[in-house]
Amino acid sequence: MGLKAWLVRKLVDWLNTGDDPHDVPPCDFDRLSFEIRPCDVLLVEGRNRISNLIKTITLSSWTHSVLYIGRLHDIDDPELQGIIQRHYHGDPADQLVIEPLLGQGTVISPLSKYTEDHLRICRPKGLSRQDIHAVIKEAATYLGRQYDIRHLFDLARFVFPYGLVPRRWRSSLFEHNAGDQTKTVCSTMIAEVFAAVHYPVLPVIHRTEEGGLKLYKRNTRLYTPRDFDYSPYFEIIKYPILGLDDIAVYRQLPWDKEGVICNAQGECYAADGTPVEQKVVINNKADLQQ
Repeated sequence: MGLKAWLVRKLVDWLNTGDDPHDVPPCDFDRLSFEIRPCDVLLVEGRNRISNLIKTITLSSWTHSVLYIGRLHDIDDPELQGIIQRHYHGDPADQLVIEPLLGQGTVISPLSKYTEDHLRICRPKGLSRQDIHAVIKEAATYLGRQYDIRHLFDLARFVFPYGLVPRRWRSSLFEHNAGDQTKTVCSTMIAEVFAAVHYPVLPVIHRTEEGGLKLYKRNTRLYTPRDFDYSPYFEIIKYPILGLDDIAVYRQLPWDKEGVICNAQGECYAADGTPVEQKVVINNKADLQQ
């Protein structure tokens, strides 16, 4: 291994170092995994160093996006089934996602890897069954592509401009077919597979001289995970660990009555400013409702 490759590997390992999972994930994963459908985009609030970097760059808590493709038996196309089987050797009954990952490239992963994470479903409205298959098939062509870390730093340069030089002169994000076409990042890949069936995410819309509207495809290299949350063409579906439907009305939520205020989990204070130790850890949804 050369010096450059060694340094890149060390950087990747450092960026992938993560924090511990939430004691109580904000999301009800069991319900989410039951309700999710093929071609749903799943947003993830990551917990590693690269996630913290992406939060800073995009000003959003959503740091990763994955495309849900369902179980192997949900796919009718034998050719597509064969591609998936070559890239995933787990249980055929597993719920699967396609995702580009730093240090691994574009891979198929089990949905269950995100059991302890904060998640949100973004569902493309009205996507036909034929186009669902087309989007998944297009996503499968990205399997094996490397993660484009240069894209991440270009995006940082774009978001944090400096000096008087126009942004488009300083970033390859604006260049046509810029960079290595064998590499990608999560949000760009997902935007491109939806663009393949002409499904809008955040198109550029112009009004014509005749008063009509004309849509232009947006540069997919400019997409970030939060854009699927912001898009008016995707339904936002949340499954909180403690849903209001579960306990009838919000007034019955088990709020603390001692006046304790928390900055974050594990960082709580009494009304007089004295730190309060949280001794009780809630491990499941049933505990929350007792």
